[in-house]
Amino acid sequence: MAGFALLMAVCARIAIPMVPVPMTLQTWAVLLAGAALGPVRGMAAVSLYLITAMAGLPVLADGASGLVAFSGPTAGYLIAFVPAAGLAGGASAHGRLTRSLPAIGWMIGLHLLILAVGAAWLALYIGAGPALEHGVLPFLPGAVLKSVLVVAAVQALARLARFRRA
Repeated sequence: MAGFALLMAVCARIAIPMVPVPMTLQTWAVLLAGAALGPVRGMAAVSLYLITAMAGLPVLADGASGLVAFSGPTAGYLIAFVPAAGLAGGASAHGRLTRSLPAIGWMIGLHLLILAVGAAWLALYIGAGPALEHGVLPFLPGAVLKSVLVVAAVQALARLARFRRA
């Protein structure tokens, strides 16, 4: 779990600077943690990551940290990470990530969940139209790409686990 929390911190630093929400690889790591670790441990890994941010370690995008990050314009995205990881873990535990196209659909849906919760929170700061324009639409192509990459990583990890058992 700590390894996935560290992966999330690294992926937060891989960013395309944008305002008011930076585009990062965080959601890839969040969904991968859930899918690889299962619902409980996946949510625990994401929670550990968020707790380190709350404690003041600069692990969020743009080096953000502290409680202010959880009350500002991007807080909704962060809050959505935990249930999204849990749902990714549930999908994995129920065998829904073994076939590529349905698995990619699941991951796109979970990215959309994160974007929806994030944009709803962001709308409190900048209004609904601008939140959609700046907090959802620019992220859709990346959400599709990251969804494909999550599924590829999960399936590679599954093959590796089968190989090690053989």
